[in-house]
Amino acid sequence: MIALILSILSSSAIYIVFKLFGKYNITTLNALIVNYFIAFVLGFMLQGNFSVEGVWSVTSKDWFYGSMALGAMFILVFSLMVITTQKGGMSVVSVASKMSVAIPVVFVILYYNESLGVLKIIGIIMALMSVYLVSVRKKDGLSIDMKYFIFPLLVFLGSGIIESSIKFLENTYVPEDEVSLFSAITFFFAFVTGLIVFGLRRHLNKPGFKSKDVIGGFLLGIPNYFSIYFFILALRIPGLDSSSIFIINNVSIVLLSTILGIIFFRERVITKNWVGIGMAILSIILITYTQ
Repeated sequence: MIALILSILSSSAIYIVFKLFGKYNITTLNALIVNYFIAFVLGFMLQGNFSVEGVWSVTSKDWFYGSMALGAMFILVFSLMVITTQKGGMSVVSVASKMSVAIPVVFVILYYNESLGVLKIIGIIMALMSVYLVSVRKKDGLSIDMKYFIFPLLVFLGSGIIESSIKFLENTYVPEDEVSLFSAITFFFAFVTGLIVFGLRRHLNKPGFKSKDVIGGFLLGIPNYFSIYFFILALRIPGLDSSSIFIINNVSIVLLSTILGIIFFRERVITKNWVGIGMAILSIILITYTQ
């Protein structure tokens, strides 16, 4: 359970750092590239095998190509989030990414034949409703031109595929003593893919790196690494179904991030957000109770 709590805290810290990006006008892609490199180095240091030979040896691991694809997906989904934000606003991308937890939940229930009682179904539905209610900060809900609907849909699918892939890879291929290594290599390929995207943006005369981008990336890299590391460990908690872990983790992050936003950034919360917060708490209690 400690791993789950640390996963939630790490992911909530990511939210704080991203809020600071906006405040200090940090170029998010540039900071993400630095962040992935920091996370990669941190993972190898914690694995205790930070050397050229150690890096090269991972190519023989069963999870190597899955890790490569997963890292590339990190940048791809981020790029889709940027486009979605431009076309529909922050609320649309927030709902699309957070509601995507439905995909790994359905995946683990069907693929791993996890138990699914009436109370758990009610808890999952309440959790999804709470995510929507907490994420939408406008009284009239969401609105997006239907010709751009493909972008939030791709964010939804991409985010869900990432979480489902993490579960599949860690359960099928990643031994207990290689969690740090797996996390590190995934971040390495996210870093490489980010550099490629950066190169393309520079060709289009987009902004280069600034010192504050590097600082922001460093601050993001530490909690980002631990969010994945502890999440993988949380998926291995005895006595808790992975579907419950996905729901509790994601809903708790939404809940804690909202509370932190109210406390530190004076974010405005409307009635439906408070209703969502209440539903989030009830859903976590209900899902935990059904284990």
